[in-house]
Amino acid sequence: MVRGIKEKDESVGAPDHGVVLVVEPLLPQRIRRPSDAIRFLLTLLALVAVVLLALVAQSTLNGLENDVAAGTGRAPAFLSSVAGLLGGIAVLAVPVAFAVERVFHRDGMRIAQGLIAAILALLLSYAVDEWLIAAGPADLNQLLTGGRDVEPLNTVLTPAIAYATAVRMSRRPQWRALLWMALALDLFALFTATKVTALGAIVTYLVGLAVGYATLYGIGSANTRPPGSAVVAALRRLGFGPVSARRIDDDTSGSRRYVVGLANQSRLDVTVLDRDRQVAGVMYRLWRRLRLNTETRRRAIRSLRAELEREALMAYAAQAAGASLPRLLGTSEVGTEAALLAYEHLDSRPLADLGDDEIDDELLAQTWEQVRLLHAHRLAHRHLTGESIHVGADGRIVLVDARSGEIAAGDLLLRLDIAQLLAYLALRVGPERSVKSATAVLGADMLASAMPLLQRIALARATRAATRKDKDLLPAIRDHIVALKPQAEVEEVRLERFRPRTLVTIIASALAAYFLLSQLSQVNLVTVVTSANWAWGGVALVAAVGSYVAAAAMLRGFVPEQLPLGQTVLAQLAGSFVKLVAPAAVGGVAINTRYLQKRGVPPGPAVASVGASQLVGLISHILLLLFFGYLTGTQAAPSLTPSRGVLVVLLGLAVIMVVILAVRPLRRMLTTRIRSLFSGVIPRLLDVLQSPRKIVEALSGTLLLSLMFIACLSACVRAFGGEVSFAAVAVVFLAGNAIGSAAPTPGGLGAVEGALSIGLTVAGLPPTVATSAVLLFRLMTFWLPVLPGWASFTYLQRHNAL
Repeated sequence: MVRGIKEKDESVGAPDHGVVLVVEPLLPQRIRRPSDAIRFLLTLLALVAVVLLALVAQSTLNGLENDVAAGTGRAPAFLSSVAGLLGGIAVLAVPVAFAVERVFHRDGMRIAQGLIAAILALLLSYAVDEWLIAAGPADLNQLLTGGRDVEPLNTVLTPAIAYATAVRMSRRPQWRALLWMALALDLFALFTATKVTALGAIVTYLVGLAVGYATLYGIGSANTRPPGSAVVAALRRLGFGPVSARRIDDDTSGSRRYVVGLANQSRLDVTVLDRDRQVAGVMYRLWRRLRLNTETRRRAIRSLRAELEREALMAYAAQAAGASLPRLLGTSEVGTEAALLAYEHLDSRPLADLGDDEIDDELLAQTWEQVRLLHAHRLAHRHLTGESIHVGADGRIVLVDARSGEIAAGDLLLRLDIAQLLAYLALRVGPERSVKSATAVLGADMLASAMPLLQRIALARATRAATRKDKDLLPAIRDHIVALKPQAEVEEVRLERFRPRTLVTIIASALAAYFLLSQLSQVNLVTVVTSANWAWGGVALVAAVGSYVAAAAMLRGFVPEQLPLGQTVLAQLAGSFVKLVAPAAVGGVAINTRYLQKRGVPPGPAVASVGASQLVGLISHILLLLFFGYLTGTQAAPSLTPSRGVLVVLLGLAVIMVVILAVRPLRRMLTTRIRSLFSGVIPRLLDVLQSPRKIVEALSGTLLLSLMFIACLSACVRAFGGEVSFAAVAVVFLAGNAIGSAAPTPGGLGAVEGALSIGLTVAGLPPTVATSAVLLFRLMTFWLPVLPGWASFTYLQRHNAL
């Protein structure tokens, strides 16, 4: 849209500058502010935390409730009556008065938004009250009502707070003070009349806030971003003479950009920072701050003034360093909701718009030269991508978008710049040309120092996504750097505090621990110990010990080289110790691979041997599951009456596999893992097939391993008087073990117990017997071997066998 705007300078004696053409799309009347969404999420988190803390510290909260009741109960009756009257009236009168004031200022939309929030809060509070009273948790109901005839959530205060939040009354100091006074009077009266509890008041306030912020974000707020005419007026106050302005595409951070024509035929590039955009992407930045080490992370939230000063300081510092960046000519606030930075205009196009064949060696050298100039003055750009590297009309490289940069940067940030640019240019011109061009300008030593930072997590988001598709890119860059500097001593750099997989494991382990504790709370351990038939417990222990011999025989069968049986059994025991800190399907593979390498087997064949044993074990597992599943539905296993339940378990596993194969990320993760585990397996199997003794040892060990575990679980069931067929126990174990292998918790903790307990219950055992049997089984196969496993691990390490 083209607007003809009569801009008039309001300073005394200023001439009329005439009409300025501002070409920009109409700004939306209402916008959804990310800050409202963040406040809503934080309020929900606070609400959950308050409720959980109240449930944990019930005694403390009850004591606090009694103290508050005792304190307010001492107030004179006359004072309580006056406070109740004034508070009840004020809670309704203040919002009404604010609405009348806003209507006179033609701000009816804000009032309508507040009314919507109040109605939603009223409905929500009423629904929650009815649910808590009728069917809610007894503990929570007691804490919110105190066992009295009290509304858990006050249906008057909740709408009032939601209304005040949705109309942004907090931004009006006088109205805010009146509202808080009204709320304080009303709460005082409610406490003296024992019509509210301390937790109820807090939850009421948080629910009202949450509804208000949700309404603000859902409906949107009035757009207060200054239009192009305000930007033009701000430029005039800086002494420029704009005659036209045209809005162009926003930059990567969402800031508005304008090209402004001046009276002297020159042009400006103007970047406008809007206050409501300062928290855009804050969740991603917070996640990066938590995940990355201190030196690499950026501040998640920065004020408008701080963002303006940061970008201006970086521009002036780069200009002083002699780097080719657009020259900053002025900065200014645009009202209270925005600020601008005016740069000299340069005719250029980003490197991302150039074809790969247009990026010649001269452009590469110029790019690295600009980086060298910045780094010589300890300036880090931190966003060297195709959008921030431009080529001018004269063929000169220009760096833009230095807002994320750092002055007085440490060595780590400078090396991160090099790693990022190496990766981006390698995507465009190949690893060899990228490394070669960097070496010509920076030298091989500088590239060698940046080599440890060639990690995907260190790269810009777009570059990181591209390298995820081309997994060989970063290793290829490292190989070329090593070829230049083979003797370089490079210290490893750890950028991540933790990996997402670690976080998942911690959460899953916490849930598993909660599950186990809940299971233990249902079992009387004294009764379990005294009532168990420990003759069957001895059988279970023998079967558990035999599983390690079977595992050793299985591994020996898939390795053409000779392995001593004793040390191989100790290696399997060591794997039981490693299960404490690694998922069930990972620890044993790592231990066996390391053990074979120490026995002189090359890394490739070692991985292939372990992969072959895993592949054959997987096939054996599936065949046994199908075989025993068939037996449970025939007369060969008449003791299992509810065989349909076992079929339900099998169908459930089939559904899980279908979902994994249907969801692309899950399918990719599964195929990648299988491919990496089983690559090179077929040639190794062909080597094993040449020896009949090895074939017998491998297959018998594989079959015996599963049978030993099944026998152990069956003996545990018998130890507590359970009567379930061996075939049914086999189906339960094989299905539960598959779930445990997929679980991210150490040793499948929690997942195995849950799956086995549910499976045995479905098979016909009482829940208490099933839980006792599973706990005994896990004691025999998971917990008891830990100490011998640690001893085996230490012994093998001391003898250089692991």
